[in-house]
Order: sequence, then structure tokens, then C-alpha cells
Amino acid sequence: MLRPIAAGVGDATDVELVERARDGDQEALDALLRRHHDRIAALCHRMCGNAADAADATQEALIAIVRGLSRFDGRAAFSTWAYRVTTNACLDELRRRSRRPVSGLEAEGPDLAARATRDVADAVAAGIDVDTALAALPLEFRTAVVLRDLCGLDYAEMAEVLDIPAGTVRSRIARGRGQLADRLAGNHDGSERRPTSQP
Repeated sequence: MLRPIAAGVGDATDVELVERARDGDQEALDALLRRHHDRIAALCHRMCGNAADAADATQEALIAIVRGLSRFDGRAAFSTWAYRVTTNACLDELRRRSRRPVSGLEAEGPDLAARATRDVADAVAAGIDVDTALAALPLEFRTAVVLRDLCGLDYAEMAEVLDIPAGTVRSRIARGRGQLADRLAGNHDGSERRPTSQP
């Protein structure tokens, strides 16, 4: 568990914290991880679709960030670099999940959580519907929508994180949003709707 941010490190920039962490300053490392933990965990939750896999991906992402600090070169913002590491950790977790045996509950499909919570408040049900719809998107579209709409990355940052051209980023966001809207509206028929305008 992360410790409270120590005095003197709370006002430091990410780059300053990285430099101090590289020099062995544990308080700076803790502050850096605490600063970005919630966004990393949220990204993992939306990418992985369930709490157990998201927790595993979050842990793996934080470990990878710590181990990779020496490779952070400062050309991009630390948050952009951390999102790239986290996205890769999520993709790794999803690949591992696809190789695991399916349990009885998982065999019921991604709608199980939504069906089990119909009596819960509308806000909770809406959140589950979004999670279920996101989980049903092709991974490349889900990744683009989550990085843009949840994490707030701009197109250039997303191109850096995903290592694809900005035009491909725009296309994936538009197509992902279109499919997500169709699924949330309940009119997804298995075919892909092409967007009529760019985001």
C-alpha cells in the first residue's frame, strides 16, 4: 500500500520525482506512484472489464513503471509514458486471461454482472452497462475510447502511447464511440456502424 506523500515531495514535478526516485529516494517514488495510481487503476478497470484482472494489471503496471524508470527519457510527459506502460500491462493481462480456463460464472458472458445488478440504483446499473459495452468492443477500439474519454489524452499523446499515426487514432476513437453508442442504445446487430464525422 502506498504511504502518504511526504513533506517536500508533494510539490515536485513528475520529472523531479523520477530523478529523485532513480537516485534511490523511496519517498519520491511513493509520491510519484500515488500521484498516478488512481488514473492507472481506472485505465486498467476500463480496459480489463473486471475487478480481479484490473487489480492484477494495475499491480503489473506499477511494477513495470518502477522497473522502467531508468528508460523514461522525458521526451513525452511522464503520464503519457505511464499510460503506455499501463496499456501494455492491460494487453498482457487480457492475453493471459484468454489462455485461462473459463469458470462457470465467466461462461455466462459479460452480461452476467448487468443481470445480477438490475435491482441496484440506476447510476450503478448505468456504470455496469458502460463497462459491459466497453468490454464487448474490439480491443483496439476499446483502448482508443478509454485513453481519450477516460484518461483525457489528446491525439498526439495517444499516437505516442499506442505507437500509431494520429489519423489512425482518430479513426479508432470514432469507430469505437460509434460501436459503444450502438451497444448502449441496445441496437447493436453485430455489424459495424461507420461514423459520419470525425470526433
